[in-house]
Amino acid sequence: MLKNSPIISASLEVMGGTPVFAGTRVPVQTLLDYLKAGESIDDFLDGFPTVTREQVVAFLEEAGKKLVSIMA
Repeated sequence: MLKNSPIISASLEVMGGTPVFAGTRVPVQTLLDYLKAGESIDDFLDGFPTVTREQVVAFLEEAGKKLVSIMA
């Protein structure tokens, strides 16, 4: 989907290859965990200031597009 893009990267040298927001060590799964727990994007960004709102929005848009294309 977005692996090694301006939004998401995955490298064995960073978090053992776990997909993270590009330029950070923040796993994408952490955002999903926040949202699942009912937290807001603002709550997530407050906790992880190295991630930008643009990265979060772009990730969610791409994830949504991927899901819609799978279901179509």
